[in-house]
Amino acid sequence: MRRFLLPAIAGLVLGGVVHILSIFAMPQLAQNDAFARLARLGNINEIIQLPEPTPFQAVLPRMDPAFAFATCVYDLSRGPLSISVPATPDLTSVAFYTRQGRVFYSLNDRAASQRAIDLQLMTAQQRALLPQDSEITSADRLIIESPGLHGIVFIRAFVREEGSRELIRARLKGAKCGPLAAR
Repeated sequence: MRRFLLPAIAGLVLGGVVHILSIFAMPQLAQNDAFARLARLGNINEIIQLPEPTPFQAVLPRMDPAFAFATCVYDLSRGPLSISVPATPDLTSVAFYTRQGRVFYSLNDRAASQRAIDLQLMTAQQRALLPQDSEITSADRLIIESPGLHGIVFIRAFVREEGSRELIRARLKGAKCGPLAAR
């Protein structure tokens, strides 16, 4: 009995280690992840409105039907981006994800100073190259530093009543994600 016990324990430990390693490796090895699914829907560095989720079909898993969604799959290799999202009557939120799907920044329209969320997205290296203008304070421009060159800007707008869904989607059409214009 003892001669079977050691191989059985070693097999269980090895199986556990392989299982844990495979769980941690899956996000990096997945080929049809959120970035790939969203990139197929439109152009890079442009706002794309997502189709309404149904019980049988959604672009991404667990999309809440009480929200209208838009996204911008970004590539910062050509320079920083300017992002502007108009606020909606109830709640508008903007979340920034890395290429691997990790959230690195999130804010909502309650944090915006006006009726729009305006910000600049860039890498730390691109931010270091910005001219230091004493008249432009950090309160004048919100700068988000992306940990990588590629990622996702995900916009959610709450739809309180189904009758206002088209109004909310029309407002989201005014969202912009494009190259940062030189000032």
